[in-house]
Amino acid sequence: MTTQTQSEKDRVVIFDTTLRDGEQSPGATMTHEEKLEVAELLDEMGVDIIEAGFPIASDGDFQAVNEIAKRTKKAVVCGLARAGQKDVDRCGEAIKPAKRGRIHTFISTSPVHMKWKLQMEPEKVYEMVISSVTRARNYTDDVEWSCEDGTRTEHDFLFRCVEAAIKAGATTINVPDTVGYTVPEEYFALIKTIRERVPNSDKARFSAHCHDDLGMAVANSLAGVQAGIRQIECTINGIGERAGNAALEEVVMAMKVRNDVMPYWTNIDTTMLTRASKLVSAVTSFPVQYNKAIVGRNAFAHESGIHQDGMLKHTQTYEIMTPESVGVKQTSLVMGKHSGRHAFVHKLEELGYKLADNQLEDAFVRFKALADRKKQIYDEDIEALVDEEIAHAHDRIKVLSMTVIAGTTGPQSATLTLDIEGKHVTTQETGNGPIDAIFKAIRTLVPHEAKLELYQVHAVTEGTDAQAEVSVRLSENGRAVTAKGADPDTLVASAKAYLGAINKLMVRRQRGKPEAMVVGGQRVHSTDTI
Repeated sequence: MTTQTQSEKDRVVIFDTTLRDGEQSPGATMTHEEKLEVAELLDEMGVDIIEAGFPIASDGDFQAVNEIAKRTKKAVVCGLARAGQKDVDRCGEAIKPAKRGRIHTFISTSPVHMKWKLQMEPEKVYEMVISSVTRARNYTDDVEWSCEDGTRTEHDFLFRCVEAAIKAGATTINVPDTVGYTVPEEYFALIKTIRERVPNSDKARFSAHCHDDLGMAVANSLAGVQAGIRQIECTINGIGERAGNAALEEVVMAMKVRNDVMPYWTNIDTTMLTRASKLVSAVTSFPVQYNKAIVGRNAFAHESGIHQDGMLKHTQTYEIMTPESVGVKQTSLVMGKHSGRHAFVHKLEELGYKLADNQLEDAFVRFKALADRKKQIYDEDIEALVDEEIAHAHDRIKVLSMTVIAGTTGPQSATLTLDIEGKHVTTQETGNGPIDAIFKAIRTLVPHEAKLELYQVHAVTEGTDAQAEVSVRLSENGRAVTAKGADPDTLVASAKAYLGAINKLMVRRQRGKPEAMVVGGQRVHSTDTI
């Protein structure tokens, strides 16, 4: 909210690219329904611009951007486009239903990218900057232009391109640190110099899109703000290409907590940060590291005796923000098999979840089944249960029943029954251990050539009756998908995780092959990013 001390010139616009750059993380594919669910939450929490996808990449991406454009109530809906005419036209078509739509077009400007990736001379790149922005203006007056690999671009050429983009009609200029190479002082100086040297720089809003390869994406973004940038491009949980992007929750809370040295503000409802983090983690099957800033499980946990003593005397001894400010509620409510629906819903709200009626009913049934098997239900148990419900709600293949024979005298065997789009099929297989037998049984019922790249098990809580959470990564044709499964039985959790990954692969196959654009004699693929 704007106050007397918070003027519009100090407002930082939040541009969320979880659904575009975030989804390009290896293994982080989301289904159409999951993208819509994430977009709805981003809109509700106050994100200003939602970059919904890369429309020309596939029919699936186009449909997701188009449907999000239809449904979004407050945020600007943005699509990404390379500098080619087909990209811009497809993007313009995708965002057409939006109340407010944006085309985000980009081209590489650094010497190494122009020479090796584009195989273009600088003058050709300069011409394409002008032509792509001009064409985008035919569809919307909200056009953003990005100089891919901007932090490694020669300054004089960068200044020329920025000036030309603004003159052609770009209202936002993004200067991305595409490979996470810069440092805060350097980025501050670059942005300051651009704003001083480009004659028409006052006619556009400047934006930061920083990658985290050296762990400085948030620091670089905030340095850019101090140099005059007023839009930060970020993702929930910092997911994205390679080491990821600046984390939305971190840049927002840094400005809120340290408003004394960074007197800027955003429209984000910070009490929804934890909820957003959990949703994105669930739909991508990407776990949030325990010590992750703001939304990690240990962000407000204190185990050291000295820390606990200080916390008991005064919370500000070791907490610079309250758990409630980011949507983490403290509670002593214990859940068990006698807990009712109202208590369960209350607990979900405290943990940051908001489920639809049918999801809630399914989750409650599974909670009751879990409570019959465990004496104590921890928050982590409920989180694992609900995350799995969210992640697998739209799966076409599910486990119906499974029996495994294991022990010192082999061979180990698995009898498995699956529901494949309503049809029940059963098989029995033997293997080198129970997991091998289960996965062989799945391959028999759902033939595929995907390679198992990761199989990882951890206990959700302590105790021998703890739920197991299994992560599985499968790769096919150079693309990877990751899925999680949770169950008190590790073998069942393994089967759920493996099937979850197969379901994601099926979704990815349906999307079709990405369209490519030939520029400068080289085929440039839709996975090119800023």
